[in-house]
Amino acid sequence: MTIQKDQKTAEAVFGNGCFWCTEAIFQQLEGVLKVESGYSGGTTPNPTYEEVCTGTTGHAEVIKITYDPAKINYATLLEAFWESHDPTTLNRQGNDVGTQYRSVIFYGNEEERKEAEYYKKKLQESGAYDKPIVTEISPLKEYYKAENYHQNYYNQNGSAPYCHYVIRPKLEKFKKAFADKLKK
Repeated sequence: MTIQKDQKTAEAVFGNGCFWCTEAIFQQLEGVLKVESGYSGGTTPNPTYEEVCTGTTGHAEVIKITYDPAKINYATLLEAFWESHDPTTLNRQGNDVGTQYRSVIFYGNEEERKEAEYYKKKLQESGAYDKPIVTEISPLKEYYKAENYHQNYYNQNGSAPYCHYVIRPKLEKFKKAFADKLKK
């Protein structure tokens, strides 16, 4: 599947841990029009959350970001991607463990692939991390929207313990780092 682009919107697909966390983070950015939780990178057609959680489908929990390229560019989305998780942990983000939580960029075209590879190389060379970056950069073949109860999760369940103790601290840290790029 190739990501469709036109004059007004573009899409990006990233996997950087639990999609509840990353959805809440990317929703904050100016120019992001929609963030949808889903699955990509596996072999089972139309997987369910329960199937993905087994680790046997090969899918990663991902977010599909629809954005206005006149207000935010792919490079800024990549910057937010790298900032919002630990790209040095293989198949793990915090207490979430399994291939479904892997760090992955699913590119829709050659330009996105080159930009993602370039950013990964520069970040590794910068010494920002003391371990190798394990982020996978793969072509987007299939994307499946997650079940409705996963959509807009933090905004609808902000008082739930997971949201309060896991998502909120990540969101606060992100807001400090990206203060000049947040929605007003």
